[in-house]
This record gives sequence, C-alpha cells and structure tokens, in this order.
Amino acid sequence: MDLSEYRKDYLKDGLTRANAMEDPLKQFEHWFQQAVDADYPEPNAMSLATVDTNMQPSIRTVLLKHFSAEGFVFFTNYQSRKAQDIEANPQVSILFPWITLERQVIIKGHVEKISREESEQYFKSRPHSSQLGAWVSNQSSVVLNREFLATKLDELDKEFKPGEVPLPEFWGGYRIKPESFEFWQGGPGRLHDRLYYSPAPNNSGEWSIERLSP
Repeated sequence: MDLSEYRKDYLKDGLTRANAMEDPLKQFEHWFQQAVDADYPEPNAMSLATVDTNMQPSIRTVLLKHFSAEGFVFFTNYQSRKAQDIEANPQVSILFPWITLERQVIIKGHVEKISREESEQYFKSRPHSSQLGAWVSNQSSVVLNREFLATKLDELDKEFKPGEVPLPEFWGGYRIKPESFEFWQGGPGRLHDRLYYSPAPNNSGEWSIERLSP
C-alpha cells in the first residue's frame, strides 16, 4: 500500500516563544485542559517508551493518572515487561499524541515507584472489576486462553466482595520526574513549531527554552 499521497496540512494555532509559558508543567496543563475541553478521546493516554537490558526499545500506551510538580504518575503490574525494563533502566520517555489538535508533547525523565500508601489510595478508587483485574493479570506472561482468565476472575469475584479487595503486592504506581519537555504544534508547509524545555544550567529550578527546527 502506497501512502505517499496521504497527507494533511496543519493550519491550527502556532506555538511561539511569546505565547509559550515559562514553566513547562503549566504549558502542559494548559494544553491538557484544552484537550479535555475539546472532548479529545482519552486525553490522558500516553505512549511510554522503555529500554531493556539488551538495549531493545519497547513502547505501549498507558494512562496518566496524576501530574504535579513532583512528576507524572501511572499504574501497572510491577512484574510486567515495562516494569522489568524500568528496573534495568529507569530513563523513560512518554508521548501525548493529540493528533486532531495538531499537537504532541514528549517528556523524558527518570522514573521511580511511588509509595505504597499512594498506590493504595488510588487502588481503592478503582471500580471493583478493575481491582479484580489487577489480581487476575500476571501481566506480560503467556496464558493458555481467555477462558483461563475468565475462570480466575470468577473465582476472585466470589472471594472478594466490593470494598474488600486488597492492593496486590505486585501492583502500584510509578512517577516520572521530567528532565525535558518538547511541545510540538503542527504548522503549514511542514514548518512545525517545536519548543524544547530543559533545566537551566544554573540549577535555579528554572527552564531554558529553545526552538527546534521542524
């Protein structure tokens, strides 16, 4: 299939140094809220890239559940493939592909586990079925068939009543501490706007902002 003629010109808002915020977290929050206001589907869906011990990259979509000055939080099985990658190499990258808004945000940083108390607080807020799902899935492992998972889910549903499902030892959250941000806004004629934020060299807590060639 030849896709060489499949293209679209980007004609929405531009991103300039003048209209960009000094703090990348505030810029992210502004864009995120605009995605929410535009009814963008799953605006908190992000592609998470990791690298294993053989330097083999992997990427998958996870859901952002909280962000603040401390970092970006997501939850997963601590025995999963992504968790094994993180254990070997805690440097990761995430991508928010807000395509219909002609935007994307790339964040690179160091990831670490959050406290069990934080994980438990979030786990208790999940629907009962999702709590059971965390127990059922030995994430990334091979299973015989879907019926095996359904049977296991049914057994756990009988064992745990709503409100009584404990947090599994093997499940919890990670926090990505940003080390750089890149905000991309599509532009006409492929002259896209790209602003790259990195920590200022004076360790002042401020950020340097550079425009990158599209």
